[in-house]
Amino acid sequence: MTLPYAQSDREDFHEIVRLVRPGSRVLDVGCGEGVLLDLLRREKSVDGRGIEISSDGVAACLARGLSVMQGDADRDLAEFPAEAFDYAILSQTLQAVRQPRKVLSDLLRLAERAIVSFPNFGHWRVRTSLVINGRMPETRALPDPWWATPNIHLCTLRDFTELCVDLDLRIEAAIALKATGPARIIDPLRPIENLRAEQALFLLSRTRHGAASLPKGDLFG
Repeated sequence: MTLPYAQSDREDFHEIVRLVRPGSRVLDVGCGEGVLLDLLRREKSVDGRGIEISSDGVAACLARGLSVMQGDADRDLAEFPAEAFDYAILSQTLQAVRQPRKVLSDLLRLAERAIVSFPNFGHWRVRTSLVINGRMPETRALPDPWWATPNIHLCTLRDFTELCVDLDLRIEAAIALKATGPARIIDPLRPIENLRAEQALFLLSRTRHGAASLPKGDLFG
């Protein structure tokens, strides 16, 4: 997904860099031209790998000196062994894969934690555009017309949190993002956040002791 502001200035990239521990083993799924991997390498000294479906993206990554393979997240994550990474990152890519449930589950098979960001189709601008115009919305987070967008599985904040519960995933942190302005930590179980969050970023792990979800007060513990 192409956002209408410079990739190096993407707020989700800055938040991901903040969340990742120095020296971690990182897989960036749908890494594009390697901007995020390059940031993580320079700022957190990670041992980074990438997977990217576009040959042009792979070439750009290799030109940066990054370790990237050409592949499809829907099919090729099975090539990686379990627990091979500390973090698996899916930044603004979940909505473009064919099997988001499978991809999300695969991320937590091959990494201790997953970091996932996506545009929130429940944001008030999207709802307003649908009500007023009666057409698929075009917003800052969803800039492409319906006939040109790579997105095939758009979801809301509520949809995503319910999928996390269904997959027995622990939400360690949730952050609301927008094209301009600072990020903010949110409780994704609050209905108001489904209206307010233009984009969302989640830090996920497997649940402990078989618990499917956590009380709201423990979401960020």
